[in-house]
Amino acid sequence: MKAEIITVGTELLLGEITDTNSAYLASELPQLGLDLHFMSTVGDNQKRIIDTLKLAWQRSDVIIVTGGLGPTQDDVTREAVAEFLGEEITIDGELVKRFEELFRRYGMEMPPSNIKQAAVIPSAKIIPNPRGTAPGWWIEKDNRVIITMPGPPGEMQLMWTREVFPRLRQLAGGHVIVSRTIKTFGLTEAEVDEQVSRFLSSTNPTLATYAKRDGIYLRITAKAASEMEARSLIEQREADVRGIIGDYIWGVDSDSLEGAVGSLLKARGLTIATAELYTGGLLASMMADVPDCSSYFKGGLVACSLEAVKAFGIDSGTKDRHGGASVELAEAMAGAVRSTMGASIGFSLIGSDGGGEADSGTAGNIFISVDSGKEMRSFQRRSFGNRARARQRAVISALFELRRFLLEEAECT
Repeated sequence: MKAEIITVGTELLLGEITDTNSAYLASELPQLGLDLHFMSTVGDNQKRIIDTLKLAWQRSDVIIVTGGLGPTQDDVTREAVAEFLGEEITIDGELVKRFEELFRRYGMEMPPSNIKQAAVIPSAKIIPNPRGTAPGWWIEKDNRVIITMPGPPGEMQLMWTREVFPRLRQLAGGHVIVSRTIKTFGLTEAEVDEQVSRFLSSTNPTLATYAKRDGIYLRITAKAASEMEARSLIEQREADVRGIIGDYIWGVDSDSLEGAVGSLLKARGLTIATAELYTGGLLASMMADVPDCSSYFKGGLVACSLEAVKAFGIDSGTKDRHGGASVELAEAMAGAVRSTMGASIGFSLIGSDGGGEADSGTAGNIFISVDSGKEMRSFQRRSFGNRARARQRAVISALFELRRFLLEEAECT
């Protein structure tokens, strides 16, 4: 079955609020085996809502509408659905009594405008709203389903979980759609796409690539009668992908690079301290965001200029002898922070955006060093983009190399 989501609200089109309802519902529908092909946003205009419903009716089996169920004059979703279906709206007296009781419970008198929220049409079954006064509608007509729910995410999500999801599960026939995301770093999207191209035309499971801030992701999606069957299909395709680009894969699903590094450090009983130049403490911040990081992360030193690295206890001539930012300076920083913080590993990063301006798009150099006390390993990489993007890219590159270093060191012991 094909599903479609329509979010209603002029404030969405003006960018005054972010549409989180579509993202939430999109993540829920695969559990029901429903294929989501389209999402639309339309303002509080009855004619345009009707036009959007007409298009959805032609191409989808399940149409989910959120928003526009409030008591004000610009809340016209009910009116639009009624006109689209050619049905007359009436006021449900029992719903009005329920609203009045709800307002009395809060010591308030119900405004007359709330009566419009008790509107119903003959084909609609009321969906209770545990958190508000705007009930939803469940409509089955001509082998299609239209579901209306309130726009506030708290109300919509509770209504979905308690009322809508169970009904749709019965209707959907028991199939599920399951996805797994494989996360890579070190290859471009085109390179990943080329290497796994033989699998991109597969229809079940499907494979798609897309770029994210921490690398290139591959999403494997399978549809089956049970979750176990779907996961079996995914595991087979994941094994294929790992056989081709396994060296560049650093995690799956909700894994983060900083979390992966933290897990390796904890597993080996190691501690780490960081030293940064030009990255504004972004590396230390990401390391510190991991739960329980205090068990392995000693802290970080941050410098915003070459002169300031002298505070790390580094010979002021080091930067001059090697022309400023360099592998040698990164190694000196790694050794200094390991000694200063009393950590098992000293980890340094020198980031650059090339031109030095915040909006510079020129290439810059990244210098990374890892000092374990027994071994010093250094890397030089290139960064592109403005300062914010270059810093972020530098930190991701550094974490990826650190993870690889920890894995290789573990294999040698």
